[in-house]
Amino acid sequence: MTTRVTITGTGTPIPTPDRAGPGVLVEVDTRLEGTVRLQFDAGRNTVMRLHGAGTSPGGLDALFLTHHHSDHLVGVDDLLLTRWVMDREQELPPFPVVVPAGPCVRFVDGLTDRWSEDLAVRAEHAGRASGPRVVVVGFDYPASPTEVWRSGDVRVLAGQVRHEPVHPAVGYRVETPDGVVVVSGDTLVCDEMAELSVRADVLVYEAMRFSEILPLPAHRRFIADYHADTVEIGRQAADLRVPTLVLTHLIPPPTSDEDEAAFVADVRSGGYEGEVVVARDLTAVTVG
Repeated sequence: MTTRVTITGTGTPIPTPDRAGPGVLVEVDTRLEGTVRLQFDAGRNTVMRLHGAGTSPGGLDALFLTHHHSDHLVGVDDLLLTRWVMDREQELPPFPVVVPAGPCVRFVDGLTDRWSEDLAVRAEHAGRASGPRVVVVGFDYPASPTEVWRSGDVRVLAGQVRHEPVHPAVGYRVETPDGVVVVSGDTLVCDEMAELSVRADVLVYEAMRFSEILPLPAHRRFIADYHADTVEIGRQAADLRVPTLVLTHLIPPPTSDEDEAAFVADVRSGGYEGEVVVARDLTAVTVG
């Protein structure tokens, strides 16, 4: 069996030409169920990156959202609508969208309202009886990492993270026969992330170089209030003995090999000695 982790977007709310919005694709090749494909968050251009990763919205088994910041959600409509538009040969089953209870539920529930006129025209023109079929799987904010989805030997747990004032915000832990993948979402480095990441094989962590952000004017440095410092990430990953650390949602976005090396140097200064991957869009690593 093989578990692959592909970063479908390494960007932030500030657009750049080479970085899609936040997203992580986890694919697990299973003996009985074929390949299970799970997408975590869907920022801008996620659909294009999925095709670049060799799949499509119709190839996904579920979508998981970490929180309701726009940069993590703006690609959701595109993903769900494109899945339906492409569904021509046979009707796909309802698509699970797994989210913490609250704003994310209302956001996904509002899809057919936001696009009702477009969907009506497309359905009538194509002779289709219904629009996109989405099942919103909402879960209460978990006191500790809690299972929220399972398919055979693949299960996903959600755990608290610290992204206040955004609430709720969660990270996800994907457990497969090959090992464990953890996706942080947006968060401070915190005890909750450590609990979610125990015995992780691959830890996908949002990353901000505080040394570059804190000297900025107050109206720009406020973002350090709720993101993860690269040095602290290194310290936590070292304590957890995580073999592979993947940095994404990169702030400030690196534009050169030297910029990427600075992210690595920060992590090393925190004491981490494992593999560090400063992700670019479609960077992939394998578990097991």
